[in-house]
Amino acid sequence: MTLAKYKEKRNFKVTPEPSGDGSAEKAAHEQRLYVIQKHRATQLHYDFRLEFEGVLLSWAVPKGPSLDPSVKRLAMQVEDHPVDYGGFEGVIPEGEYGGGTVMVWDTGTWTPEAQSADIAAALKKGDLKFVLHGKKLHGSWVLVRTHGYGSSSGKSWLLIKHRDEFASTEDIAATEPKSAVSKRLLADIARDGGGDVEKAATGDPQPKAAKAETRKSMSKKPSTKSPAAKAKTTRRAKQ
Repeated sequence: MTLAKYKEKRNFKVTPEPSGDGSAEKAAHEQRLYVIQKHRATQLHYDFRLEFEGVLLSWAVPKGPSLDPSVKRLAMQVEDHPVDYGGFEGVIPEGEYGGGTVMVWDTGTWTPEAQSADIAAALKKGDLKFVLHGKKLHGSWVLVRTHGYGSSSGKSWLLIKHRDEFASTEDIAATEPKSAVSKRLLADIARDGGGDVEKAATGDPQPKAAKAETRKSMSKKPSTKSPAAKAKTTRRAKQ
C-alpha cells in the first residue's frame, strides 16, 4: 500500500487535507476504521473507505450506499488515503484536486467476514465480504470487482448490501443527510470553512418550499397548441 499517488495530486501548502506524513497511518489498530465522506466536488459523490495495512482503501460511490440488497451501487476504486484522512471534514479550495466540501457522513469500524478473513487475498480476487459497525450503516456488505472497460478496468467495483436485519428499502442518503460527527449539512460546513455555500447546498436535501415551487412552475408550462387549435378550443367553450 502506498500514499504516493495521494501526495502527487495535492498541494499541502494550500489544501487542509492530511498529508499522511504523521504517525497515524502507521499505527496498528485492533479495530479497523471505516468511514464514508460525502464530497461535493465537481459532482456529489460518497467516498467509501476501509482501513487496511496502514492506509484507507478508497472507492468513490456516485450515488452513495443503498440498504436495499437488490440495488448494486457502482464504486470506483481511487488512490489510497492516509488513515487520519478519515477524520477530515472541511473545505478543499477550488482549483485544487477534489475542490469542494467534505463531510464525514458515517464512521465506525469494519471486520472481514469468515470468507474474506485473508483480506489481501479477497481484494486480489475482487470479492471482499465484510461487516460494518457504523453510526448509520451496519451489518453485512460486499465489494465485488467488475470487468470495467478502458482505463477503468480493474478499478470498477460494486458495493452491495447483504440480506440481514439491517437491510431496508429506506433511502438512507436522503433520510440521514447530516454529518455523523458534527451534525452539519454540507452548506453549513462550507459556510464555516469559507467555501462555496451555494455549490455545497446542492448536495443537501432540497427544501420543501423549493420542491413545491419547482412542481408549481412545471404545472405552468406554456401551451404547445397552435393558434388554430387554440381558436378551435375557444369556439367549443363558447358553444
